[in-house]
Amino acid sequence: MKKSSAKSSTGASQSASDLISKRIADLDDWRGATLSKMRGLIHEANPDVIEEWKWMGTPVFSNSGIICTGESYKSVVKLTFAKGAFLNDPARLFNSSLEGNVRRAIDIKEGEDVDATAFKALVREAIELNAAKMTKKPAKKAVKKVATVRKVAGKKAVAKKAVTKKATAKKASAGKTAAKKATKKLATPASKTIAKTASRKKAR
Repeated sequence: MKKSSAKSSTGASQSASDLISKRIADLDDWRGATLSKMRGLIHEANPDVIEEWKWMGTPVFSNSGIICTGESYKSVVKLTFAKGAFLNDPARLFNSSLEGNVRRAIDIKEGEDVDATAFKALVREAIELNAAKMTKKPAKKAVKKVATVRKVAGKKAVAKKAVTKKATAKKASAGKTAAKKATKKLATPASKTIAKTASRKKAR
């Protein structure tokens, strides 16, 4: 069993497993016995399950993500599977929160017994689903990163093309100006010669 820590109302750090054990002991009735039994089955299904204490005092069982919570009410012990809607449940253990798109729950009343084999199969499947989603996340991030890199590269290429086009236009404009000046320079002596000749003829 792996443990995580949680802070009590006094601020002291406590083991989540200790807090769950205390919750079971405080119940001191069929609910405590039921929660204790289901907790044991969860760890039998996978010894690497981590126990957590969240949301102001809710026992949580996790492995690569949340598997289920273990809540206790006046008339039921409720085990809510975070992604229960995506799990196969041939034994039909889920009997609560059936209208949701994601979660499913098992409500256990006093005197009721849950099929241990079917329950452990649900726990293992939930862990496999969590692991599969974790594997997909890095791949999704990698695809997004490649798309971002390509987008940035595309923008840089467009910017570079614009700069090159501007430089080419500037160079062409400079060439035209130089050619115009050269033409004017060549034309100026000829104009002066014609004017000088005309002046001489007039003087005669």
